[in-house]
Amino acid sequence: MTLLDQPLVLGSHSFDSRLFLGTGKYPTMQCMVESLEVSGTQCVTVAVRRLQLGVPEGKTLLDYLPRDKYVLLPNTAGCFDADHAVRTARLGRELGIGDLVKLEVLADPKTLLPEPLGTLEAANTLVKEGFTVLCYTSDDPVLAKRLEDVGVTSVMPAGAPIGSGQGIQNPNNIRIILERAEVPVIVDAGVGTASDVAFAFELGAEGVLLNSGVALAKEPVRMARAMKAAATAGRDAFLAGRIPKRLYASASSPTSGVIAGE
Repeated sequence: MTLLDQPLVLGSHSFDSRLFLGTGKYPTMQCMVESLEVSGTQCVTVAVRRLQLGVPEGKTLLDYLPRDKYVLLPNTAGCFDADHAVRTARLGRELGIGDLVKLEVLADPKTLLPEPLGTLEAANTLVKEGFTVLCYTSDDPVLAKRLEDVGVTSVMPAGAPIGSGQGIQNPNNIRIILERAEVPVIVDAGVGTASDVAFAFELGAEGVLLNSGVALAKEPVRMARAMKAAATAGRDAFLAGRIPKRLYASASSPTSGVIAGE
């Protein structure tokens, strides 16, 4: 028996850490650097729309993310239609970040929920263009399956609205998605604390992506460390296999084969 886990494979990339972190909203760049370090993450998201190249007065975001340490996952955050999302993904590839992309097509700026038809359209286009598409979606099992059918590498159902910190609000839908999926399922959005990460992995998720839960914590670096521990614990618990839940007690000490005292 081995306690080692298998790597998570996404396209041509292989990850020992199943925790993915964002790079926005940190109080300082140094805080971001330290948080990413202690989290153990090997893959970080960057919003293509945030990137500024050739800035004369200081470093750009990419200067703080060494490519020999992190796989960069450009995302199409802030895109509200399929055409905009596709153009943004292409821009990320042209900047030399690679063919890996986290696809987001949002419905409106208030809820930041995915626009289902636009998401399907953009996913279909990017898959045909050779992108490795990790696709943000709602917790709708039907939509998740449709996205898998068009060829995305991973479906990424939201645990709760982006940045809400509510944790996984509909675990039954996540369970259905996991039961039906033949591609890795990465829970994305809504994580508020370490127990949310552990719960996602205990459900069977193959990865968790988060940003605000660390970046906006009172102590981001300490929270990043907690998230790493929760990811390890949750994944181990899932692989170990929990005992069934029972209505009544079940004695943990043997009730037979015991020699009675005189």
